[in-house]
Amino acid sequence: MKETKGLINAVDRALRILDLFTDQQPELKLTEISKTLNLHKSTVHGLLRTLAHHGYISQNPETGKYRLGLKFLEKSDRVLHALDLRKIANPHLREIAKKYGESTHLVILEGGEAIYIDKIEGHLAIGMYSRIGKRAPIYCTAVGKVLVSEKPEWELKEIVQNQNYIRHTKNTINSADELLEEIRRVRELGYGMDDEELEIGLRCIAVPVRNNTGSIVAAISISGPTMRLSNKVLPEVVDSMKKAAAQISSELGYQKDRELPI
Repeated sequence: MKETKGLINAVDRALRILDLFTDQQPELKLTEISKTLNLHKSTVHGLLRTLAHHGYISQNPETGKYRLGLKFLEKSDRVLHALDLRKIANPHLREIAKKYGESTHLVILEGGEAIYIDKIEGHLAIGMYSRIGKRAPIYCTAVGKVLVSEKPEWELKEIVQNQNYIRHTKNTINSADELLEEIRRVRELGYGMDDEELEIGLRCIAVPVRNNTGSIVAAISISGPTMRLSNKVLPEVVDSMKKAAAQISSELGYQKDRELPI
């Protein structure tokens, strides 16, 4: 039996309701849900109303039965896209990690934060902040800066104003104006950097990945000690990262002869 300690009843019940809908039972009556889960009708009705409010449940106007909402299409599309992206990017991340011995990452933007969806550790890799599934802020990460670098100016201003600026090191960006200036620099250079902004001695370099429309849909990065990812090797590393990103973008449908915005 699964451990149930610490579960939130309302959330658990809502998820159990969603699990009832299958290919064999795409639509259910309130009474059917109530009976199956042994819950009072008023409780089930309240949960269904809440799920419907957020788009996860809809009601057939002809039969009155409930069914899964269109929100699942939106979410599943994002999940499938992330999985396809990860499959395409993984071998390129491995190649870079093998070449330099450092950790490489694949990151997407969601809810105003960067999310690591893949990580490859090279033979020289050290323990660090990143891990698959971890969310990271925009203002102090190379990937975060890259992911928002082509947002419209009005959206950029909103993003920089909504950051919770925590000073991790003396190099950490700690104001909206400073971040906005840095993002504009990233846009101009075509790559972003976390230069000991999260941790002294650690540097991260990130470049954008584009989809078939040319929009930035992800970033790939390499992280390692500043002494290894030094200014001396920076141009070579950036060039290698851009080439890898271009290959990934091409496999996602981006046309190579299209002029890159950054």
